[in-house]
Amino acid sequence: MSAWAPGGALVSSIEITAATVQRGDVIQLGGHACRMGDLFQLPQGAKQLVFESGELLTMHARTRLVAVRMLRRR
Repeated sequence: MSAWAPGGALVSSIEITAATVQRGDVIQLGGHACRMGDLFQLPQGAKQLVFESGELLTMHARTRLVAVRMLRRR
């Protein structure tokens, strides 16, 4: 699903894994939408996600989540 967001950004829901997660992705955790601020590579393909609100999430290599990614027009 894709939709236009204010400011000319294209918003789409995507499935992410530890290999495809990016800074700025918005992931819903416990009913709250959290924007990812930083990420760190861990052993065996895992990543630790640091959200702008301070929460941490470890994403193992086989973890799959649904996220919202905004693509800006150029």
